[in-house]
Amino acid sequence: MSLRLYDTRARAPRDFEPLQPGKVTMYVCGATVQSPPHLGHVRASVSFDVLRRWLLHQGYQVTYVRNVTDVEDKVIAKAAAEGVPWWEVAARNERAFSQAYDLLGCLPATLEPRATGHIPEIIDLIERLIDTGHAYASEGDVLFDVRSYADYGALSGQRVDEVQPAGDTENVEAKRDPRDFALWKRAKAGEPSWDSPWGPGRPGWHIECSAMAVKYLGAAFDIHGGGVDLVFPHHENEIAQAVCAGYPFARYWLHNAWVTLAGEKMSKSLGNTALVTDVAKRYRPVEIRYYLAAPHYRSTIEYSESALREAAAAYQRLESFVQHAVELIGEEGAAPFTEPPPVPDEFAAAMNDDLGVPQALAVVYTAVRDGNAALAADDKDTVRARLRDVRAMLSVLGLDPLDPQWRRSGHEEERLRSALAVLVESALAEREEARARKDWAAADALRDRLREAGIEVTDTPHGPRWQLADEPVRSDRAR
Repeated sequence: MSLRLYDTRARAPRDFEPLQPGKVTMYVCGATVQSPPHLGHVRASVSFDVLRRWLLHQGYQVTYVRNVTDVEDKVIAKAAAEGVPWWEVAARNERAFSQAYDLLGCLPATLEPRATGHIPEIIDLIERLIDTGHAYASEGDVLFDVRSYADYGALSGQRVDEVQPAGDTENVEAKRDPRDFALWKRAKAGEPSWDSPWGPGRPGWHIECSAMAVKYLGAAFDIHGGGVDLVFPHHENEIAQAVCAGYPFARYWLHNAWVTLAGEKMSKSLGNTALVTDVAKRYRPVEIRYYLAAPHYRSTIEYSESALREAAAAYQRLESFVQHAVELIGEEGAAPFTEPPPVPDEFAAAMNDDLGVPQALAVVYTAVRDGNAALAADDKDTVRARLRDVRAMLSVLGLDPLDPQWRRSGHEEERLRSALAVLVESALAEREEARARKDWAAADALRDRLREAGIEVTDTPHGPRWQLADEPVRSDRAR
């Protein structure tokens, strides 16, 4: 079975056929770096990392471009609130995103261009749109004429008359139509700006991705990806800009679903986020990756501590088999792969069916079950075969327990952290039961015991959260 991917624009799965045999070009929308990353941000990076790894496993050469939006309204507003230069906020949070990608085992992007490094390309693209009658300058702004593009709305399934007015510029009077969106925004006092034929200003949000994708991947390329929240207006506007400038642009459009909390999209503006750095204090990075990668990329993940615990426990079952198998057959089973190893046909079929990771993991667990039975029977040949299969499949998902990525901090230390998480969550569950029966003394005593052990507990509307304190409290019992 050949690879089929769900194309948002076609609203159906399509056979994947790259423009060039043996080569795949991908552009994935990266971070707007106004804040550190939460789980919702990094789900896209994990989802498209799995796709990239599967393409690599199939022998493709993959060029993977992921942009950084380092100047945008949110970045500027955050800098103003902090009283620091905009570039300080952008650089700080760009580092945080890079660290999160590395932490979760995402392969480095082939290229990771910044918007501010491509002002000439952005200006050139805007000039093409003006010259072809699809954009117009007005009082220092340059706006895209939405009605000049007959297929506007095809990606998101909207009719242009039903589209809400674009809210990306204050200069509404300068627009021919309220739906027209900004390609270039005139300079405002205290904001960053660059010279242009239309006066000082800065790029609009959407134009940067069209310009950078064409620069690095060409007028036409294979895959454009990102979160489902980008379908409209960002990706809709990217298509309009590129096509009207004469570029065929992306052939497949893929979108991952949200990570939600209490049914709402996880976002900074709603205040319902789980920062990667905070979650990594309670769970190992490989367990977080499993949590984000295990569901189908187009299905919503509802964030909860219980779901994270279940994901961690599920991964530990896979890890346990690998460890015990290596103990039985020796270090030959732990050798790194020198080339992509073959995977079972059922696993390949699942991955080729629009990256069916849940079905692929079912194949992994079947192999683990057979391997555990062989371990119990001391059947080394079967253990060796199942270990090879399990590691090969998990390697495709970036989850091989023996990958150096997951062994860097020491296996025993990671196991202890997982054990600690189980014990703390058990104590917190006991505390919640005490609070439910209004036994405040017992609840407070449990919290104090955790604090003495160096565990700081914070009660939130979504339940208790815990993290390691800087220094444990020394009680009379500890002396």
